[in-house]
Order: sequence, then structure tokens, then C-alpha cells
Amino acid sequence: MRNAGLAAILSFLAPGFGQIYNGTILRGVFWLIITPGMWIGTGGLLGWVCHVISAATAHKYATANPVRG
Repeated sequence: MRNAGLAAILSFLAPGFGQIYNGTILRGVFWLIITPGMWIGTGGLLGWVCHVISAATAHKYATANPVRG
């Protein structure tokens, strides 16, 4: 079973890692590209928003799509 808390923490520490942990590689790559762009492009004002959204979506996906064994 996926650990939703771990997915959220991974994605908050490094946006996209939680999605990769969940098995959604393309979503993870998206967040790995978008978040640094938002940090740089907005001078740091909106980068934190991407971190929070990335963590929330990783948590939501892990909760909604448990691994069945």
C-alpha cells in the first residue's frame, strides 16, 4: 500500500518525488520542471505554492489509488 504521508513529504521536500513514488512519472517530471521555474520566474513569490500543491496532489493520489496486492 502506498503511504500517502510519505508521498506528501517527498513531494514537499523535492516537488515531483511524491508523484514518482506513486508511480506517476510524467506528473513527477512536470512538478520537477514547473516548481523551479516558478521559484525563478516569480522571484520566489510563487515557488512555495507549487511545493504545497505538489505535496497535496501526491497525497490525494496515494489516498485515492492504493496499490492492490
